[in-house]
Amino acid sequence: MNPLREEEGQNAYKACYYSPLIGGAGVGAQIREVREVSSRRIAEVSLHSHIKGLGLNDKGEPLPVADGLVGQVEARKSAAIVVELVRQGKMQGKGVLLVGPPGTGKTALAYAIARELGEDTPFVTLHSSEVYSLEAKKTEVLMRAVRKAIGIRIREVRKVYEGAVKEMKIAYGKHPFNPYLRIPKEARITLVTKDDSLTLTAGEEITSQLLRLGIKRGDLVWIDAETGSVHKMGRVKGVEKAKYYDVDVWGVEELPAGPVKKEKEITRVFTFNDLDVAVASQRISIIGFLGVELEREIDEEVRRSVNSQVKKLIDEGRAELIPGVLFIDDAHLLDLECYAFLSKVMESEFAPIIIMATNRGMTKIHGTDIEAPHGIPLDMLDRLLIIPVRPYSRDEIKEIIKVRAEEEEVNLTEEALELLADLGVKYSLRYSIQLLRPSSVVASKKGRSDVKAEDVTEASKLFIDTKRSLQFIKEFEEKLLK
Repeated sequence: MNPLREEEGQNAYKACYYSPLIGGAGVGAQIREVREVSSRRIAEVSLHSHIKGLGLNDKGEPLPVADGLVGQVEARKSAAIVVELVRQGKMQGKGVLLVGPPGTGKTALAYAIARELGEDTPFVTLHSSEVYSLEAKKTEVLMRAVRKAIGIRIREVRKVYEGAVKEMKIAYGKHPFNPYLRIPKEARITLVTKDDSLTLTAGEEITSQLLRLGIKRGDLVWIDAETGSVHKMGRVKGVEKAKYYDVDVWGVEELPAGPVKKEKEITRVFTFNDLDVAVASQRISIIGFLGVELEREIDEEVRRSVNSQVKKLIDEGRAELIPGVLFIDDAHLLDLECYAFLSKVMESEFAPIIIMATNRGMTKIHGTDIEAPHGIPLDMLDRLLIIPVRPYSRDEIKEIIKVRAEEEEVNLTEEALELLADLGVKYSLRYSIQLLRPSSVVASKKGRSDVKAEDVTEASKLFIDTKRSLQFIKEFEEKLLK
């Protein structure tokens, strides 16, 4: 039976990305509107966008400069062993602690571990201060972060209609409540491949999708034969009466071969938190008069239901677990309750790789008068693989600035690069990197695209570092408010 043709008596379109997941106890409906984690990465220049991995050679040894990382050879070698332990499934019950002074690349190393594990490995950053919220309990905030850092790759073979749109006609009818308004009622769409052509009739829901996606002649699409979900993949040249442009946001794809109606393997990646929210949305929520949802926490029963369904899919060979990375910065700000909860998470069946970072030495555990190394309880330290991260040398600072300048498209002269390296040694690496953009603006105002040493000097006078800020405080201490 063709669900696109015979829509009377059944709804061919189901607003879901993955229908086999069904809520457990108390949840009798399929998950709807599960947000898929897109594999298309948005190109942006962030602090660690240049990092592609740990920079290892064929033997698994770290190179001095590779994949956006510079130096820290010993720490990267330790991180490579952590990656191998994760791949062997031998990190359960363990975590990682990165220890080092500020500005030594602890966050960069954690990010590199995630990239080394795979492009679609979830990487979630949580600052320890975020757990102290008035909206949710500390354990709930941590649990959400944990679930966001665990992915599941689901593979499913589904019947689809796939081909280039050769022709599409939309039939309009009167609105049920407004006779003067016309709304799309059905569509007649012809899909073609190199070997086949098929004309389909679709109902109101699928027609709405076609219009919302802006489907037109020449588009390469596939339609799920069971759910009616429409997906646009690109454009195909050579379709009669189709309009093409020299520049388009959609890439040009090859016209597929074979029949229009076929079986297609579909791979999607979700996080456990996506599934938790989807199942929880099926439960009855308490809604206030203003439409504000009063339930702020996901019930543990919902998470158990998701876990059982995921286990079932994995046992059936239809899904694959993707252990991601949960990076907790400034871990010394966590309290005993948080550490006890994280210990429990590390021992659970579904757990991400928990990487914590701190720049503290001997300090008090948050909320207590107990001193401990790095402000972390000893029983938690026993669970952690501790990786020391040492300060950079001048040559390493210079190379890092060079890499960041290339990533941010800032053209530095050799003299400007040397000056920034000197400032990095004298003040801090972060300060030198922060001067890249201001120096570029100073140079552009002088009509130059290359940043010279004089531009860096001017920028450093306009934007002072922490040490000079302290001098400023001492100079005007009497006039500043206390």
